[in-house]
Amino acid sequence: MTTRKSILAAMATGLTVRLAVIPFLYTEWTDPFVVEHWAFGRIARSLAQGHGFGSPFADTGTSALLPPVYAGLLSLIFRVFGSNTVSAVVAAAALNSVLSVLMCVPMYWIARRCFGTDRDGRWAAWAWALSPYGIYYSADWLWSTCLFTLLLLCLFLASIDLEASDSPGRWLAFGAAAGITALTEPVALAVVPFLALVSVWRLFRARRRWLLPAICAAGACVAAMSPWIVRNYRIFHDFIPVRDGYGLELYLGNNGYTEHWANRSVHPNHNDAELAEYSQTGEIAYMNHKRDQAMTWIEAHPATFLWLTARRVVYMWTGFWSADSKYLNEEPLDPPNWFMATSMTVLAWIGLRRAFRESNPQAVRFALPLFFFPLAYYVSHPETYYLRPLDPLVVLLAVFAVTGWIKPRALNA
Repeated sequence: MTTRKSILAAMATGLTVRLAVIPFLYTEWTDPFVVEHWAFGRIARSLAQGHGFGSPFADTGTSALLPPVYAGLLSLIFRVFGSNTVSAVVAAAALNSVLSVLMCVPMYWIARRCFGTDRDGRWAAWAWALSPYGIYYSADWLWSTCLFTLLLLCLFLASIDLEASDSPGRWLAFGAAAGITALTEPVALAVVPFLALVSVWRLFRARRRWLLPAICAAGACVAAMSPWIVRNYRIFHDFIPVRDGYGLELYLGNNGYTEHWANRSVHPNHNDAELAEYSQTGEIAYMNHKRDQAMTWIEAHPATFLWLTARRVVYMWTGFWSADSKYLNEEPLDPPNWFMATSMTVLAWIGLRRAFRESNPQAVRFALPLFFFPLAYYVSHPETYYLRPLDPLVVLLAVFAVTGWIKPRALNA
């Protein structure tokens, strides 16, 4: 089978599996409670009904709680299929499934360029097509995760090409794409600048033009984000680059509650008093108050905060938070996830170690996202889907680890 046919077969297989899973999972998103408290869905519905970008928790008007790109995309689906209808939910899940299988293409090219063989590329594409996380979260999780992961993966691939190009046009395109990605999920700003800096450094080492490309990329990124930044400043009279909800996220994980990785009982979706405060004080004041409450608790309990941070690090990479029966009753899928998450993490770190031991020039490019991406979640709180944008890189490194154990003759057969 030719490489092209193999990649297309991987994509077709992956899409078939994802679409087959959707009928078993979509009903969760039509549940009345979820419809009422699905923040992206509420904002998309507000946009589709002509009420503007807002009302993530209740009908309280304009918001900057979530980034605009996916909410806008979801609102288009709502306009066509109706807000929160079965058709709209299935269409959104199908779109996420398509976005997920499209990642097979950059997976192939990254593996081929970083690890050197066509077989590495094909294995990477098939590994992603059949990845349990790739299947589950594309078919079930109606959030920006799949779109963001695809954009981040394409930027990773583009950054490899940029280390050999000082064309201002290509760097402008990279910066604009980075800005759009940041408007999909702002955590991109914890990764993309470092990917760009690796390429800038290699241009510098090769004695090629590097300053102008770097300025072009930074300027294009700021230009792409500027309309949203200006919108937020005009409405809220505050500098909000993308979203304003980190104060609440910090408070959910740092308030003295340790039985779970997030204390949902203090979230406006689950607490009438919190929702009333949000509605009465306004979004900015509410988020600032939550940040102040979290910081007050952290300053009063530094040792506990460090212990919770360590637990959050472990949870992000292994899926383990607690083996307590009360916790497991709430999170019954955790035990099988411990095995899956830990296995993938171990394989990824073995692959990364192999890359460094073999002096692979792209080893540092893989290491940077693995280090910087999760930092904000370590100090606030994790969710099971937060680490998913790193899954393609984890799969790539796992493939590299596995191919390192196979005889070279078998690889070249």
